[in-house]
Amino acid sequence: MKRRAPTLCLATVLAVSLGGPAAAAIQETPPATLTEEELDDLWGFGDEDNEIAIPTWGEDIREQAPDLAMFAAFAALAMTGFFLKSERLKWITLGAAVLYLGFAQSQLVSIVNIFALTEWNLPLFRYNLAWYLFAGFAVVTTILWGRVYCGRVCAFGALTQLLDKVVPSRLRFEVPPALERRAGYIKYGLLAATVLYFLITRDISIYRYVEPFWMFTLQASTAMWVGLAALLAATVFVRNLYCRFLCPVGAFLGLLSKLTVFRIKRWSECNTCTICEKACEWGAIRGPEIVVTECVRCDDCERLYADTAKCPHWLILARKKRRAAAPAPGA
Repeated sequence: MKRRAPTLCLATVLAVSLGGPAAAAIQETPPATLTEEELDDLWGFGDEDNEIAIPTWGEDIREQAPDLAMFAAFAALAMTGFFLKSERLKWITLGAAVLYLGFAQSQLVSIVNIFALTEWNLPLFRYNLAWYLFAGFAVVTTILWGRVYCGRVCAFGALTQLLDKVVPSRLRFEVPPALERRAGYIKYGLLAATVLYFLITRDISIYRYVEPFWMFTLQASTAMWVGLAALLAATVFVRNLYCRFLCPVGAFLGLLSKLTVFRIKRWSECNTCTICEKACEWGAIRGPEIVVTECVRCDDCERLYADTAKCPHWLILARKKRRAAAPAPGA
């Protein structure tokens, strides 16, 4: 579809608005010099320009194909590491989450998305395919396996876990279990308070005070940068502080994880053994119970379960086999 350039009309508008000899010359142009067709189409837009070309589904998909492919590749990496229980792939995934989802895309599940869900005010599907793929991945994996999103996809959570990897353990403050259990309810209170505030005021700006994700947009105020620095500094001493105690999205996914159909396997020895409970950095193991609302599927306990040199389950089995294979006394 071609558009005839409206050179005469554009020159007319500019000359008249600016004044001067050019304006006078154009104003003196007799109307008879314009044809009837030009008078009917004074701005130079022909009838054919009234026909707006609507992109096809194929064109929309091709335009969004790079974003779709990039997230599909990232999701494949995340889930491969998850199913293989590979610690190496998990750390690679966390690094990719920070660089790709955090800085390159600035794409995270936000409390703003929960606000939109309460009004069913979601983006147009056709023009936001990558967003729906991302959101669908977060919801589906949560329902099937638990808070996989929190454990290896969320860019901010990935950043704090990487930070935890490099900070010396001697600097850590271990939150007492009793306090940790009570502090875990703070994020649910923040979720309820922020959603209620939005429903009353319809003001989404509250997200700026409950989510530290503005670090990825580089558009925060000085006060917010100071607040973010304080939060990261506190995370040096209390691992995964925001994710464990303050994240309203984590609270929402924790509630959603109650629908999870998969449960981590436990041995009978888990009723008395506390190795995994002490090793869990998220406070999700309490005696023989794994609290699904707090578990982020980091795989640490599952790797311990499979470790024949550390897990008491396998050590007890090996001892029983040795006793069974040993010759009877006096034989």
